[in-house]
Formats: sequence, C-alpha cells, structure tokens
Amino acid sequence: MTTSNTGSPGGGIDPAVHEELTRLRDSIDNIDAAVVHMLAERFKCTQQVGRLKAEHRLPPADPAREARQIARLRALAEDAKLDPAFAEKFLNFIVAEVIRHHERIADDTLGGSARTGGRTRTPVQGE
Repeated sequence: MTTSNTGSPGGGIDPAVHEELTRLRDSIDNIDAAVVHMLAERFKCTQQVGRLKAEHRLPPADPAREARQIARLRALAEDAKLDPAFAEKFLNFIVAEVIRHHERIADDTLGGSARTGGRTRTPVQGE
C-alpha cells in the first residue's frame, strides 16, 4: 500500500524527503502487520469464548461486558491521544464480528439452541 507516484527518487522529490517517506512507510507497514497478527490472536481467543458459550448455552452477546470494554477502550484511546470515537467504532466493528462468529459456533454446536438458551432473543442495538 506504499506505492505512490511521489515515491520514486526520479519523481522530482528531494532525496532526503524520499528517504524519510520510505522510512515512515516501512514503519507503517510493520505496524499494520503487527495489528493483523494481534487481531488474529484476539479472534483465536474469542473463538474459544464462543465455543465455551455454546457448550453452556450462553447468549453470544454480553451487552454489559461490551459497555465496559467500550468505556475502557475510550479511556485508553484518550491516554494514547487517539480519538475515542474512532476507538469505539473500531471496537464495535470487532464486537459485531465476534458476535457473528459466536452465533455461527452456537448453530454448529447445538443447532442454534445455544444462542439464547432455547428462547427467542430480541436483538439489542449495538450488539
């Protein structure tokens, strides 16, 4: 993703600027790789949570925990000088995917009866 017309040394860019762009983009690429690996590890853990919930007929979503996590992540974002609204959107995106996985695991494990402990569940906004 670092390919750019301004990235070539012969493109009229000062060589020192090109070198700095390359250094920064290499750092960005390394960070992106770390983020992907961290997300993969996170999803490995949430898959285990999903199996545990399915085996014990627990619902795939836990709105109280999600609210605590959002508050926690917003505080961490503020401390890190990151927009808390962005951090919340990011976590909501991840949580929605986790819940989707948990629902699939419940369907695969117990034919769907693990989703709500056998009851029909009304979706809660934000889950």
